[in-house]
Amino acid sequence: MVRMRKELPDVGELVVATVKQVFEYGAYLILDEYNSMEAYLPWSEVASKWVRNIRDVIREGQKVVVKVIRVNRRNKQVDVSLKRVFDNERRRKMLEWKRAVRAEKILELAAKKIGKTLDEAYEKAGWKLEDYYGEIYAGLEQAVMRGPEGLKEAGIEEPWLSALYEEATRHIEVKKVKITGTLTLRSLSPDGVNRIRRVLSEPLSKLSLDENTSIRVYTAGAPRYKIEVTSTDYKTAEKVLASYIRSAEKLSKKLSVEFGFERDRR
Repeated sequence: MVRMRKELPDVGELVVATVKQVFEYGAYLILDEYNSMEAYLPWSEVASKWVRNIRDVIREGQKVVVKVIRVNRRNKQVDVSLKRVFDNERRRKMLEWKRAVRAEKILELAAKKIGKTLDEAYEKAGWKLEDYYGEIYAGLEQAVMRGPEGLKEAGIEEPWLSALYEEATRHIEVKKVKITGTLTLRSLSPDGVNRIRRVLSEPLSKLSLDENTSIRVYTAGAPRYKIEVTSTDYKTAEKVLASYIRSAEKLSKKLSVEFGFERDRR
């Protein structure tokens, strides 16, 4: 079960919970991230509009995202709200939860490989990745993209480093994004073909690309040329594309090449 480093959640925190029991005036939930701690969901916090039956909204065994509204630290009692969670918050929290579940499974497999426990995996690796990358799974993704150095930077030592790297590369496939655009280049000069070739090729040498980003330029039938940028996130891809277009446009003006660019829709 996914775990947190603290014993109790904070007021205002979003948590993932499993509905344990539903009654006429409320429900008891199990907080999945807090060692199966029980929390109470009052009927008034189930929905923002009136409902005839609480079971029309929630049911036993259902996985939900709720917001913590009260915490009694002395008695370790927690009250939560379902109606105060917005759709975008729910989606974001469930994504974080799913990533945390996958991360814990990889920690567990790595621990088993070297004869250690899951608790030791969190202590020797998990919490270090969280401290360094903000999220355990993000650290494991870095290992897949950059190699063992991504783990070493976070302070992971052998034998955990090798075991985690092996399991991360086996179970994580880093998704990449692609953005494209179309250049239109024309030249009436006698050496127009060479000028256009320079406009397409020279800006490539000025780009600074990381190992997970690439750019491809090819003809789509003169005078149209396609540009494809692939990376692990849209922000990086957009930055590379913008840099290439700026350089190509500047060189086009210098070489008297007619320049046009149209960004393809995602």
